[in-house]
Amino acid sequence: MKTPMTEAEARKAIVDIGQRVYRSGYVGANDGNISCRTVDGTIVVTPTGVSKGYMTPEMMVVMKTDGTVLGPGKPSSEVKMHLRAYQCNPNIHGVVHVHPPIATAYGVVGIPMDQPVVAEGVLVTGNIPLAAYAKPGTEAVPDSIEPYLMTHNGVLLERHGAITWGEDVYQALYRMEAIEHQAKIMLYAEILSRLTGKNRQRFTEAELADLVSIRESLGVATGGTPRP
Repeated sequence: MKTPMTEAEARKAIVDIGQRVYRSGYVGANDGNISCRTVDGTIVVTPTGVSKGYMTPEMMVVMKTDGTVLGPGKPSSEVKMHLRAYQCNPNIHGVVHVHPPIATAYGVVGIPMDQPVVAEGVLVTGNIPLAAYAKPGTEAVPDSIEPYLMTHNGVLLERHGAITWGEDVYQALYRMEAIEHQAKIMLYAEILSRLTGKNRQRFTEAELADLVSIRESLGVATGGTPRP
């Protein structure tokens, strides 16, 4: 387990990650939210109604895991997802919710990312299941992700972007980046398969078992069981 950040470190990290996801096109307007559980157990989270590319450390909101706001500012109504993650899994210290276009498109069509096309789909992200649609801002959204919080590293939210978590907020970011990268590869592979008539190469059960074994040897116990 990585050493949790201080509040000051968390504020700076969230600003940095906000700029990264904004530049990458994972958010538009005031979309998305990012949070970090600090060394003292409080949560630092992005404020509501602010572009993730133009935040400052002072804008961040500090909360308890029970939802009590400890200082000025107002968090997004979608902070409920973040709080549920921290309440359910003590190993989670960072959560990123954004709308990466290609991965989100898979969620719109209703396609989970649980059939990896590259090794990193097992080693880095693991299975990315599809959480059923829920009205934004309601308890139905955290309810939809709760079944995966102990066993997976993130999910697609049906018609609502994606969410990842990790031992720190940067691991959550890297998992999100990997999801979108893999979604792009999946899309290109499908297009090329249709254009050329060649079937997409698939991992065998034995190959997937080997990858899961490698993942476990790296100390990663989450990610689910990929299907061939």
